[in-house]
Amino acid sequence: MQPLDDDKPKKKVTPYLLYSVCTAVIGSLQFGYNTGVINAPEQKLRAFFDNVSIERYGEPFSPGGNTMVWSFAVAIFSVGGMIGSFSVGSLVNFLGRRKSMLITNILALLGGGLMGIAGVCQSFEMVIIGRLIIGVFCGLYTGLTPMYVGEITPTAVRGAFGTLHQLGVVIGILVAQIFGLEFLLGSHTLWPLLLALTVVPAVVQSIMLPFCPESPRYLLIILNQEEEARKALVRLRGTEDVSDDIQEMKEEAMKMAMEKKVTFLELFRSRNYRQPIIIAITLQLSQQLSGINAVFYYSTGIFETAGVTEPIYATIGAGIVNTVFTVVSLFLVERAGRRTLHLIGLGGMAVCALLMTISLALVKNTPSLSYMAIVAVFGFVASFEMGPGPIPWFIVAELFSQGPRPAAMAVSGCSNWTANFLVGIGFPKLAEICGPYVFLIFVVLLILFFIFTYLRVPETKGRTFDDIAQGFAAKSSSSPVPEALVISQQDSKETAPTSPSDKLPMMDLPPETQ
Repeated sequence: MQPLDDDKPKKKVTPYLLYSVCTAVIGSLQFGYNTGVINAPEQKLRAFFDNVSIERYGEPFSPGGNTMVWSFAVAIFSVGGMIGSFSVGSLVNFLGRRKSMLITNILALLGGGLMGIAGVCQSFEMVIIGRLIIGVFCGLYTGLTPMYVGEITPTAVRGAFGTLHQLGVVIGILVAQIFGLEFLLGSHTLWPLLLALTVVPAVVQSIMLPFCPESPRYLLIILNQEEEARKALVRLRGTEDVSDDIQEMKEEAMKMAMEKKVTFLELFRSRNYRQPIIIAITLQLSQQLSGINAVFYYSTGIFETAGVTEPIYATIGAGIVNTVFTVVSLFLVERAGRRTLHLIGLGGMAVCALLMTISLALVKNTPSLSYMAIVAVFGFVASFEMGPGPIPWFIVAELFSQGPRPAAMAVSGCSNWTANFLVGIGFPKLAEICGPYVFLIFVVLLILFFIFTYLRVPETKGRTFDDIAQGFAAKSSSSPVPEALVISQQDSKETAPTSPSDKLPMMDLPPETQ
């Protein structure tokens, strides 16, 4: 066990590190804003679609036609996200992390600009194309932000800083809900400005990014620029002694040099990568198929069904709860661990989804159950932000070493956006068929994800990227014992000396204090 003093430089959080992380997280805020911004002005946009149809064809869309155009405008965002997330690996390997973020902001300016002038041009196609472009932008940032933040932060605080990506997302959703109020930008005349507002953070981030460092891991491991990596680390860590970080990166670079280039197919073919990529994909699916976006996209309708007289304010209340519990997760993730928080979140969501089903099914006969519906929604959102919200984004970066990380981020991110798209498209129809019992589908899925996390997901708290990669490599040649159980047993021994015979063969990762 190393002396505690040796750990202090690694744990130091400098103003420059905070500046760099916060700059990257502006992209996460964009993702959240564009996820939530389409909810509030729904009726205004539907009226706009009909006005365009009257101007062009002399009559409004049929109710079914209007719904189809509206659904397409909502869902095309996720299609863009799939495209963007799948392109992350190629982009970051070619341009690097920082330059990729800078170039990507062009998409935000283009997409936001198109939506902003759609009203003047009387074109609903511009709204749809703008949403597609913004979706590509957000898809790229769901990979870029966690990757960049994970690579510039010290191991000891990587989980807490990784949670900032989700904090940016939920703040973006809350800002969109507030600005979407009728007396602000959610009116019949100002909704184009509401959609175009996304260009402002893009401009701000573009101004701030040139003062941020390139990822030291990218500089040393990919470009072999050790001196540039050292300079970046000195500024990020606030100390001249960055030898431990440099040595860790060199060891990872040596191992990476012995590996052939990792392709998307190689992630599934190689025994070393197959298990972590399955875990990464499943965790991303657990985030989206938990039902959280059904709540985000259609929360106002849920509160109306529950009999709430001012549902938009209840939706904003859910956004506030969303933000508060993301902050709570930020402080807990390095204490409780990723796996534990994810389990707590999944379990809490399952219970709240069940309560939501009961209250919505019985509220007509028992109006007082509307309060139970509100509490259930708030609890559902709070549980989501404890684990399933933030953890899948940054744990993917932790499960892979530098070589396969871009491809893994692309595959897992694409799976997240695909599930997002399926929920956005399928939930209204499922709700129509199943009524209030639609959330029972999510209860079943949440239980399955809970079981998978308990049996298969390892704890990564306090471990270096290389330690985790070595653990999976060791597991691939050992007996099929659920590695999550092995890690749990190993973590419980960290406070006492261990002997080789005390350890199980699978996922034999070094304890975080070694």
